[in-house]
Amino acid sequence: MSDAERLLADAVAAARGTDVRVAERALDRLVVGDGAAVDAALLARLVRAVGRLWPRGWQPVDVARMATRRLAPRGARLLRDVLAAQRREQSGPVPQWFDDQLAELGAGWDADAGWLDRRAEGDRITALRDAVDAVALVEGLPPIATLRPPPGAAAAAPSAITPATGSRMLDRVRALLAKAESTTFPAEAEALTGKAQELMARHSIDAALLDATAERPDRPGGVRLGTDAPYAAAKALLIQEVAAANRCESVWSDDLGFATVLGFPADLAAVELLHTSLLVQATAAMLRGRGERRKGSGRRTKGYDESFLNAFALRIGERLRAATEAAAEERADERLLPVLAARSDAVRDRVDQLFPGTTRHRLQVRDAEGWTSGTSAADRASLDVGAPARRAVRGGR
Repeated sequence: MSDAERLLADAVAAARGTDVRVAERALDRLVVGDGAAVDAALLARLVRAVGRLWPRGWQPVDVARMATRRLAPRGARLLRDVLAAQRREQSGPVPQWFDDQLAELGAGWDADAGWLDRRAEGDRITALRDAVDAVALVEGLPPIATLRPPPGAAAAAPSAITPATGSRMLDRVRALLAKAESTTFPAEAEALTGKAQELMARHSIDAALLDATAERPDRPGGVRLGTDAPYAAAKALLIQEVAAANRCESVWSDDLGFATVLGFPADLAAVELLHTSLLVQATAAMLRGRGERRKGSGRRTKGYDESFLNAFALRIGERLRAATEAAAEERADERLLPVLAARSDAVRDRVDQLFPGTTRHRLQVRDAEGWTSGTSAADRASLDVGAPARRAVRGGR
């Protein structure tokens, strides 16, 4: 081990500890070390650590999400660029989705020499601290469910991995959801969202019937959706409700800040689109709900907001499921029920395979006014359905 590698090892170990003074002293020694050697040791260790993540289920977008959650903004940008540096080290086949994710993240790499100083913005000490924190983060990430074959592995059938993202129908859905997000009239937003769900449900049914006769039928795939604070549990519930309405299963990894949604490609596309839009709508409804609180009800509390979002998610879930069921009833095809049942079984089998140790998280109503307001906000279109006071949320450990 070189002097630079030894200094780096000491700094990373200290960063993982709880003694701030020890960490600062280790960082000081790193600062006065040979700059070029330290930079090379940092880059080599980061590239190795990142490369070990891919066979452990991680994808570039997952690493970037964790970096945003746990690192300073400059450290998160630094780690995103290191993903591009690691890409050069991959000798085996690299799937297109991997490069697409790097492009979406804006990850880029020019040259190794002076790489840290170019990102230091004149503050090398902070840049070194950010880089050390990035090493500690990446090396401490646990294995997660493998949703796609990693770089170097045999490629799977594309339809089993990635939901289609470009079609005329999806363009119509995006347009409807954009209108739903922009309108100030709750009833209009819900009507537009309901129409979007109908379109997605019909598309899912068509895809399922077509796939039933395919030589190489689809298999359940998965996506991960972030559940950042505040109100992470409520956001996980919203994902679960949207997933259930689209014949998918959701497992929440609260410690890692994301929910894994498993299902067939067309259904996963629906979940991603609807969840993103409904989160915007739920937040806007919550802000309106704060303004509608009765006088004398006190300051805004976490309990009010959380209860509002939970109630909103449950009621919206019921409305989406109603739209899905209506689309199925419209399709008079005797093959449909057996096909959908088989696909549901396949999704549940995939959940059991990837998440054998899941537990159930029970909701609690902490603020009655927030619950009532959230239910009303999601029920302005006057559908006569009820919402239970509690609903189980499947969560992973």
